Amino acid sequence: MTLKVYTALLFLFLVNSVWTRTVRQVYDELDPEHWSHFTSECPRECFCPPSFPNALYCDNKGLKEIPAIPARIWYLYLQNNLIETISEKPFANATHLRWINLNKNKITNNGIENGVLSKMKRLLYLFLEDNELEEVPAPLPVGLEQLRLARNKISRIPEGVFSNLENLTMLDLHQNSLLDSALQGDTFQGLNNLMQLNIAKNSLKKMPLSIPANTLQLFLDNNSIEVIPENYFSAIPKVTFLRLNYNKLSDDGIPPNGFNVSSILDLQLSHNQLTKIPPINAQLEHLHLDHNKIKSVNGTQICPVSIDVAEDYGLYGNTPRLRYLRLDGNEIQPPIPLDIMICFRLLQAVII
Repeated sequence: MTLKVYTALLFLFLVNSVWTRTVRQVYDELDPEHWSHFTSECPRECFCPPSFPNALYCDNKGLKEIPAIPARIWYLYLQNNLIETISEKPFANATHLRWINLNKNKITNNGIENGVLSKMKRLLYLFLEDNELEEVPAPLPVGLEQLRLARNKISRIPEGVFSNLENLTMLDLHQNSLLDSALQGDTFQGLNNLMQLNIAKNSLKKMPLSIPANTLQLFLDNNSIEVIPENYFSAIPKVTFLRLNYNKLSDDGIPPNGFNVSSILDLQLSHNQLTKIPPINAQLEHLHLDHNKIKSVNGTQICPVSIDVAEDYGLYGNTPRLRYLRLDGNEIQPPIPLDIMICFRLLQAVII
């Protein structure tokens, strides 16, 4: 399982790197005699690098409106301005846009002209972090792969807004104003290829409903979650990285085998109200339990296999795979119990 997940993530990284390098290589070979043409149609408020003619840099210019975007532009940088509206007019000729960064502006939902985003048929990445949005904008381009909406004022998610976004792999909604009522059973319907979902720093008291089945990374830090429902993770069998730091989880709020899930490799439960280590799976590699209320650690009790079996496995056998264990900020006194080391033969770091 570990190899498959890391292979998938590595593949995505390499594909993106090779594609970016290939595109840049083409730009670097551009004939200099064409530079004047690109410069002449460049908006005067912006910068058009001759070696990267498909990019337009209009960031940090104090702009209140989006300038007319040339047809050749794929990558548009408009972050750190005073833009309040997104209208159709500036994008009339920009039919090849792949990437728009509108972070740190003053955009509201009323300032987004109806249908302007969905008409950007080739858009893959849309960044609208640090704006004044109160709900997820709709409709959205069907080809989107990443949607970043962190640090807005979003409290509503329109029904069906994600239903056609089958290519979306990353959805970032952290640090908004989402309540449990905003996340219905069909909210994430249609996100069949989602890999990362970030809903940290909202106002959730319950685990969100109907997380897409292919989700690998689920971030729920800094909410007020108290309970993990029975068999919750059976609906997301590929979840690998799970963050629940800074919540209100107690021992009673976790089912007996709530986190005994073979797909989870990195489990973060820091800054909760646990008094004991919950049962874990032998495949788990990183466990963060710092700043809880744990007073002691019994390696025999928390070992995913019996201590006798773990001892017989030896260093190269089928031993539990825990490599990193963080327990500082609790009431545990050193030294580290010997049975911890006997069980988890691959441990590289234990912080108490």
